[in-house]
Amino acid sequence: MFQPIVELDTGRVVAYEALARGPQGPLERPDLLFAAARSAGRLAELDEICRAAAFRGAVEQGLLAPLTVFVNVEPEILDSAPLDDLLAIAEGAPAELRIVMEITERALAARPAELLRTVERVRALGWGVAVDDVGADSMSLAFLPLLSPDVVKLDLRLVQERPGPAVAEIMNAVNAHAERTGAVILAEGIETEAHLATARALGATLGQGWLFGRPGPGAAPGLEQGELRLPGAAPAAPIDGSPFGCLPATVPLRRSAKSLLIELSKQLEREAMRLGETCVVAATFQEARHFTPSTIQRYRDLVERIGFVSALGEDLPVEPLPGVRGATLDPADPVRGEWDVVVLSPHFSAALLARDLGDNGPDLERTFEYALTYDRATVVRAAHALLTRVAPRTVVPASTAAARPARPDPQQDVRPPVDVDGDALLRRAMAATTSGVTITDMRLPDQPLIYINEAFEELTGLQREEVLGRNCRFLQSPDTNPAAVARIRAAIDRGEECRETVLNVRGPDRQPWWNEIHLAPVFDADGELAHYIGVQHDVTARVEAERALLQERDRNRACLTRIQELAYTDPLTGLPNRRRLEEQVETAIWNARGSSDTLALLFVDLDGFKAVNDRLGHAAGDELLQTVARTLRGRLRRGDLLARLGGDEFLVALTGLDPECAATEARRVADELAAAVGAGLELRGREVVVRASVGVGIYPRDGEEFAALLHSADVDMYARKTAGRPAVGVR
Repeated sequence: MFQPIVELDTGRVVAYEALARGPQGPLERPDLLFAAARSAGRLAELDEICRAAAFRGAVEQGLLAPLTVFVNVEPEILDSAPLDDLLAIAEGAPAELRIVMEITERALAARPAELLRTVERVRALGWGVAVDDVGADSMSLAFLPLLSPDVVKLDLRLVQERPGPAVAEIMNAVNAHAERTGAVILAEGIETEAHLATARALGATLGQGWLFGRPGPGAAPGLEQGELRLPGAAPAAPIDGSPFGCLPATVPLRRSAKSLLIELSKQLEREAMRLGETCVVAATFQEARHFTPSTIQRYRDLVERIGFVSALGEDLPVEPLPGVRGATLDPADPVRGEWDVVVLSPHFSAALLARDLGDNGPDLERTFEYALTYDRATVVRAAHALLTRVAPRTVVPASTAAARPARPDPQQDVRPPVDVDGDALLRRAMAATTSGVTITDMRLPDQPLIYINEAFEELTGLQREEVLGRNCRFLQSPDTNPAAVARIRAAIDRGEECRETVLNVRGPDRQPWWNEIHLAPVFDADGELAHYIGVQHDVTARVEAERALLQERDRNRACLTRIQELAYTDPLTGLPNRRRLEEQVETAIWNARGSSDTLALLFVDLDGFKAVNDRLGHAAGDELLQTVARTLRGRLRRGDLLARLGGDEFLVALTGLDPECAATEARRVADELAAAVGAGLELRGREVVVRASVGVGIYPRDGEEFAALLHSADVDMYARKTAGRPAVGVR
């Protein structure tokens, strides 16, 4: 069947999409047809037949130049899809057969290397490339820079549902790509004039849907034809190239020890975390031993926050961590000698590309030649070079199989396998429960949901057709606690039960809600993990109440802290008050009793402060005290203590003094403080001259407690004050 694709501005048909249909009966729908082929192990055969039928049908129905035909390719058979037969059909056409190959977003995460190779092969034939269902998952946005499609097909929900934050994110990414590359935006699912208006508002210039025509055996009657002009794309980097080899000759290279590269890598990882699900991170680690426990923890966080993460290295497994894609590097692979970290998203690109210089010293001192580049073309080539080495995703991670016994012990309480299409009573019971119930098939790629009940639809605000066939990770909020998700992944790897509370999103607007989820494994008769059953409850009210209590507790603690600060702090200068200084000096005295040093207490009194207050006012007097406090603090060591006693009096404690010269040192500091204050201070544009009298008390010579030292310093200060009174005041 062929469905027309039209120019929105002119209404002309410029292309047709070839849509597979099975024979009338239970396999007529394409999803059921391909599911049956997949189960029978004949998916590649069916996909080849469908593509050949699309090509022959296009030729027979005259859907030739200037028209273009869009043809889908299934992600599982990307790397093995035969093209010779298709080329023969295209070459035998009476006129040019123009083709755009559609890649569904299911291929993006499952087989990135095969996907990129297929895109190269398709472009080499002169055909165009389209990415289908863009926006159904953030992964499609993450791969846009790498695929550089000629046509971006927006998922139908973008034109059929109310706009929200998710739509804004998608359109920011898609329009950035279109502006950068000249790609064409095609909106699917246009069924009404309102849908058409939304599609235009989203930036689409092409449209597809029942408003323009339903699928038929050939060209739609009564529609004017036009030509689809595509931008084309620059050839990708060679498959066997290395990221470091992608650097232009004009890029300056630096040399550094490994310790700096570690910090640069962490900074790029932090940038990726900020970008979220629309980001791709690809990295190399030379050898598996460099994928250290601290690195593992960082990459656990990455995989929970961003769209796609890969890690390559010699002896690294296909999945170094749950969700992290990888592959082992051959010792002869040039990437084996590199340290590469690539971060790519629709709005950001950066890469650390380094080459090991072969030092034999300590690991952190090994030297690398490197460049840190933000040039988008270079970053895209480097990412392409790494992702073409990523291994296909396996159905069941090796770590899961290793952790699971081959057969369950008959004596143990093992749950029987559940047949989702089995007993009607069981299905009615799950449909009637008020708890959200899901079943995940662990034997299929990416472990999709194969059953949800009505309560789960209500919890998520999504219909079952929007959920089934997808991994449930799309329900997670970007703010979900990575530690909770990591615990869930670890339990699944071990085939164990788990219970966690995670932050999910609800409906097309992705409104957050708290989900208390209980996951239980279901094993088949051979002891293999077949399904996971999830039971969900909305505990948003409880979590918000708990958080409110915690916030109130934190507020009370902050108030108590502030009260204590006020009790021990002078509010005018911010210095400790006498009470606080007394505690600190008593502690210093206690320490001095058991050590070989001593301390001194200085009593600072300002002469002339009253004259400033009387002439300029109390506000000026307060400013003068603040200025004096800063002046005194600036003349003291970091470990010395300074406090305001009250009025125009300050206290200074000098700690860690040598007993033999403590008196001399204390007197020297006292004279320096007096000179600093007496040098004149500027206040409100006028020079203020005051004087400081400073008395000294030495422990233990003048007292062994704070009160005795304070009295001794006060007496010494008064004696110096009465010895002479130079003029003070305001100029």
